[in-house]
Amino acid sequence: MKLTLSKPQILKDSIAIISELVTEAQFNVTTDGLTLIAMDPANVAMVIFKLLSSSFVEYNLVKEVDIALNLNNLKQVLRRVNSSDMLTLEIEDESKLKITIVGKTTRRFSLPIIELDDREQKIPNLQFPFTASMPADTFVEAVEDAGVVADSLSIIGEDKKITISAKGDLSSVEVDIKADDDVEIVKEGEDVIRSKYSIEYLKKIVSGARVSDTVKLQLSKDYPLRIEFVEKDKLQLSFVLAPRVEND
Repeated sequence: MKLTLSKPQILKDSIAIISELVTEAQFNVTTDGLTLIAMDPANVAMVIFKLLSSSFVEYNLVKEVDIALNLNNLKQVLRRVNSSDMLTLEIEDESKLKITIVGKTTRRFSLPIIELDDREQKIPNLQFPFTASMPADTFVEAVEDAGVVADSLSIIGEDKKITISAKGDLSSVEVDIKADDDVEIVKEGEDVIRSKYSIEYLKKIVSGARVSDTVKLQLSKDYPLRIEFVEKDKLQLSFVLAPRVEND
Protein backbone atom coordinates (compact mmCIF):
# COMPACT_ATOMS: atom_id res chain seq x y z
CA MET A 1 0.00 0.00 0.00
CA LYS A 2 1.27 3.42 -0.98
CA LEU A 3 -1.09 6.39 -0.91
CA THR A 4 0.10 9.94 -1.61
CA LEU A 5 -1.72 13.23 -1.08
CA SER A 6 -0.45 16.42 -2.72
CA LYS A 7 -2.90 18.46 -0.64
CA PRO A 8 -2.79 16.81 2.80
CA GLN A 9 -4.74 19.58 4.53
CA ILE A 10 -7.97 17.72 3.74
CA LEU A 11 -6.83 14.71 5.80
CA LYS A 12 -5.26 16.90 8.49
CA ASP A 13 -8.49 18.84 9.06
CA SER A 14 -10.69 15.73 8.94
CA ILE A 15 -8.69 13.84 11.57
CA ALA A 16 -8.57 16.92 13.80
CA ILE A 17 -12.39 17.05 13.70
CA ILE A 18 -12.98 13.31 14.13
CA SER A 19 -10.51 13.00 17.03
CA GLU A 20 -12.66 15.39 19.07
CA LEU A 21 -15.28 12.62 19.22
CA VAL A 22 -13.35 9.37 18.74
CA THR A 23 -9.93 8.44 20.15
CA GLU A 24 -9.39 5.10 18.39
CA ALA A 25 -10.81 3.95 15.07
CA GLN A 26 -10.26 1.65 12.14
CA PHE A 27 -9.76 2.74 8.54
CA ASN A 28 -10.92 0.34 5.86
CA VAL A 29 -8.74 0.93 2.77
CA THR A 30 -10.25 -0.24 -0.53
CA THR A 31 -9.89 0.67 -4.19
CA ASP A 32 -12.54 3.36 -3.63
CA GLY A 33 -10.67 5.10 -0.81
CA LEU A 34 -10.38 5.23 2.97
CA THR A 35 -13.50 4.72 5.10
CA LEU A 36 -13.91 5.16 8.85
CA ILE A 37 -17.11 4.41 10.79
CA ALA A 38 -16.95 4.86 14.56
CA MET A 39 -19.04 5.68 17.62
CA ASP A 40 -17.95 8.04 20.35
CA PRO A 41 -17.35 6.34 23.75
CA ALA A 42 -20.72 7.52 25.09
CA ASN A 43 -22.61 6.13 22.07
CA VAL A 44 -24.14 9.54 21.39
CA ALA A 45 -22.54 10.32 18.02
CA MET A 46 -21.44 8.26 15.04
CA VAL A 47 -18.77 9.46 12.62
CA ILE A 48 -18.77 8.38 8.97
CA PHE A 49 -15.70 9.47 7.00
CA LYS A 50 -14.80 8.67 3.40
CA LEU A 51 -11.66 10.00 1.71
CA LEU A 52 -12.01 9.03 -1.96
CA SER A 53 -9.14 7.54 -3.95
CA SER A 54 -9.58 10.42 -6.40
CA SER A 55 -8.19 12.73 -3.70
CA PHE A 56 -4.78 11.09 -4.01
CA VAL A 57 -2.11 11.68 -6.67
CA GLU A 58 -0.86 8.12 -6.09
CA TYR A 59 -3.12 5.30 -4.95
CA ASN A 60 -1.33 1.98 -5.09
CA LEU A 61 -3.23 -0.72 -3.23
CA VAL A 62 -2.48 -4.42 -3.70
CA LYS A 63 -5.29 -5.68 -1.48
CA GLU A 64 -7.95 -4.31 0.84
CA VAL A 65 -6.57 -3.59 4.30
CA ASP A 66 -7.83 -2.43 7.72
CA ILE A 67 -5.71 -0.02 9.74
CA ALA A 68 -6.68 0.71 13.36
CA LEU A 69 -4.99 3.74 14.89
CA ASN A 70 -5.00 5.99 17.91
CA LEU A 71 -6.39 9.16 16.34
CA ASN A 72 -4.75 11.49 18.83
CA ASN A 73 -1.36 10.12 17.79
CA LEU A 74 -2.27 10.50 14.12
CA LYS A 75 -3.49 14.05 14.72
CA GLN A 76 -0.20 15.00 16.37
CA VAL A 77 1.76 13.78 13.33
CA LEU A 78 -0.57 15.51 10.87
CA ARG A 79 -0.10 18.78 12.74
CA ARG A 80 3.47 18.71 11.44
CA VAL A 81 2.22 18.80 7.84
CA ASN A 82 2.33 22.08 5.91
CA SER A 83 -0.17 22.85 3.16
CA SER A 84 2.59 22.66 0.50
CA ASP A 85 3.93 19.26 1.65
CA MET A 86 3.38 15.87 0.05
CA LEU A 87 2.10 13.17 2.40
CA THR A 88 2.51 9.43 1.81
CA LEU A 89 0.93 6.59 3.81
CA GLU A 90 2.44 3.08 3.74
CA ILE A 91 2.19 -0.12 5.76
CA GLU A 92 5.46 -1.13 7.43
CA ASP A 93 5.91 -4.71 8.70
CA GLU A 94 2.09 -5.06 8.95
CA SER A 95 2.29 -3.56 12.45
CA LYS A 96 3.06 0.08 11.73
CA LEU A 97 1.79 2.88 9.54
CA LYS A 98 4.64 4.80 7.94
CA ILE A 99 3.89 8.46 7.24
CA THR A 100 6.33 10.33 5.01
CA ILE A 101 6.12 14.12 4.76
CA VAL A 102 8.07 15.71 1.92
CA GLY A 103 8.60 19.46 1.78
CA LYS A 104 11.78 21.39 2.33
CA THR A 105 12.90 18.31 4.23
CA THR A 106 11.79 14.66 4.23
CA ARG A 107 10.35 13.47 7.51
CA ARG A 108 9.28 9.94 8.34
CA PHE A 109 6.97 9.01 11.18
CA SER A 110 5.88 5.55 12.27
CA LEU A 111 2.67 4.85 14.19
CA PRO A 112 1.65 1.50 15.69
CA ILE A 113 -1.33 -0.26 14.16
CA ILE A 114 -3.47 -1.25 17.14
CA GLU A 115 -6.04 -3.97 17.75
CA LEU A 116 -9.65 -2.99 18.27
CA ASP A 117 -12.81 -4.83 19.20
CA ASP A 118 -13.95 -6.87 16.18
CA ARG A 119 -17.45 -5.45 16.47
CA GLU A 120 -18.33 -3.98 13.09
CA GLN A 121 -19.91 -0.54 13.08
CA LYS A 122 -22.88 -0.30 10.74
CA ILE A 123 -24.48 2.86 9.47
CA PRO A 124 -28.09 2.91 10.72
CA ASN A 125 -30.84 2.87 8.12
CA LEU A 126 -32.65 6.10 8.97
CA GLN A 127 -35.58 7.76 7.23
CA PHE A 128 -35.82 11.55 7.27
CA PRO A 129 -38.88 13.61 6.27
CA PHE A 130 -36.93 16.88 6.50
CA THR A 131 -33.72 17.93 4.75
CA ALA A 132 -32.06 21.34 4.73
CA SER A 133 -28.90 22.27 2.82
CA MET A 134 -27.20 25.59 3.56
CA PRO A 135 -23.85 27.36 3.79
CA ALA A 136 -21.91 25.68 6.59
CA ASP A 137 -21.15 29.00 8.26
CA THR A 138 -24.88 29.70 8.64
CA PHE A 139 -25.37 26.59 10.76
CA VAL A 140 -22.12 27.15 12.69
CA GLU A 141 -23.29 30.62 13.70
CA ALA A 142 -26.69 29.31 14.79
CA VAL A 143 -25.08 26.67 17.02
CA GLU A 144 -22.73 29.27 18.51
CA ASP A 145 -25.69 31.58 19.19
CA ALA A 146 -27.54 28.78 20.98
CA GLY A 147 -24.47 27.97 23.04
CA VAL A 148 -24.60 31.42 24.60
CA VAL A 149 -27.77 30.62 26.55
CA ALA A 150 -28.08 26.83 26.97
CA ASP A 151 -26.44 23.40 26.72
CA SER A 152 -29.00 21.99 24.28
CA LEU A 153 -30.88 23.33 21.30
CA SER A 154 -34.00 22.46 19.34
CA ILE A 155 -34.12 22.24 15.56
CA ILE A 156 -37.57 22.94 14.13
CA GLY A 157 -38.28 22.08 10.51
CA GLU A 158 -41.11 23.73 8.57
CA ASP A 159 -42.01 23.94 4.87
CA LYS A 160 -39.84 26.93 4.03
CA LYS A 161 -37.90 27.52 7.22
CA ILE A 162 -35.61 25.86 9.73
CA THR A 163 -35.33 27.33 13.21
CA ILE A 164 -32.60 26.81 15.78
CA SER A 165 -33.81 27.67 19.29
CA ALA A 166 -32.40 27.35 22.78
CA LYS A 167 -33.68 28.27 26.23
CA GLY A 168 -31.74 28.64 29.45
CA ASP A 169 -32.93 29.48 32.96
CA LEU A 170 -33.39 33.16 32.13
CA SER A 171 -32.25 33.65 28.54
CA SER A 172 -33.36 32.33 25.15
CA VAL A 173 -32.44 32.61 21.49
CA GLU A 174 -34.19 31.80 18.22
CA VAL A 175 -32.52 31.78 14.80
CA ASP A 176 -34.72 31.53 11.69
CA ILE A 177 -33.07 30.27 8.50
CA LYS A 178 -35.43 30.72 5.56
CA ALA A 179 -35.33 28.95 2.21
CA ASP A 180 -33.67 31.07 -0.49
CA ASP A 181 -31.03 30.78 -3.21
CA ASP A 182 -28.49 29.52 -0.66
CA VAL A 183 -30.79 27.47 1.57
CA GLU A 184 -32.69 24.49 0.16
CA ILE A 185 -35.43 22.84 2.21
CA VAL A 186 -37.29 19.63 1.36
CA LYS A 187 -40.06 18.49 3.71
CA GLU A 188 -42.56 15.65 3.62
CA GLY A 189 -45.92 15.87 5.39
CA GLU A 190 -47.65 18.79 7.06
CA ASP A 191 -46.45 18.44 10.65
CA VAL A 192 -43.78 20.71 12.07
CA ILE A 193 -40.73 18.63 12.99
CA ARG A 194 -38.88 19.31 16.24
CA SER A 195 -36.01 17.58 17.96
CA LYS A 196 -33.44 18.51 20.64
CA TYR A 197 -29.67 17.93 20.63
CA SER A 198 -26.59 18.51 22.75
CA ILE A 199 -24.74 21.75 21.95
CA GLU A 200 -21.49 20.29 23.32
CA TYR A 201 -21.55 17.63 20.60
CA LEU A 202 -22.79 20.00 17.90
CA LYS A 203 -19.92 22.42 18.52
CA LYS A 204 -17.48 19.60 17.78
CA ILE A 205 -19.44 18.41 14.75
CA VAL A 206 -19.80 21.81 13.07
CA SER A 207 -16.02 21.97 12.84
CA GLY A 208 -16.74 20.03 9.65
CA ALA A 209 -17.15 23.46 8.07
CA ARG A 210 -13.36 23.36 7.74
CA VAL A 211 -13.63 20.73 5.00
CA SER A 212 -16.77 21.89 3.16
CA ASP A 213 -18.53 25.19 2.50
CA THR A 214 -21.97 23.57 2.70
CA VAL A 215 -23.79 21.35 5.17
CA LYS A 216 -26.82 19.08 4.84
CA LEU A 217 -29.07 18.44 7.84
CA GLN A 218 -31.58 15.57 7.94
CA LEU A 219 -34.16 15.58 10.69
CA SER A 220 -37.20 13.84 12.14
CA LYS A 221 -39.18 14.26 15.37
CA ASP A 222 -37.24 13.14 18.48
CA TYR A 223 -34.93 11.25 16.14
CA PRO A 224 -31.20 11.13 15.33
CA LEU A 225 -29.87 14.08 13.35
CA ARG A 226 -27.66 13.42 10.35
CA ILE A 227 -25.18 16.16 9.47
CA GLU A 228 -23.17 15.84 6.27
CA PHE A 229 -20.22 17.77 4.87
CA VAL A 230 -19.17 16.87 1.32
CA GLU A 231 -16.32 17.98 -0.91
CA LYS A 232 -17.14 16.61 -4.37
CA ASP A 233 -14.77 13.90 -5.64
CA LYS A 234 -12.71 14.22 -2.43
CA LEU A 235 -14.47 13.41 0.81
CA GLN A 236 -17.62 12.90 2.82
CA LEU A 237 -17.69 13.63 6.54
CA SER A 238 -21.00 12.76 8.19
CA PHE A 239 -22.28 12.53 11.74
CA VAL A 240 -25.34 10.87 13.25
CA LEU A 241 -26.24 12.51 16.57
CA ALA A 242 -28.70 10.99 19.03
CA PRO A 243 -31.52 13.27 20.22
CA ARG A 244 -31.75 14.57 23.74
CA VAL A 245 -35.16 13.48 25.00
CA GLU A 246 -36.26 15.35 28.11
CA ASN A 247 -39.43 15.97 30.04
CA ASP A 248 -39.94 19.68 29.54
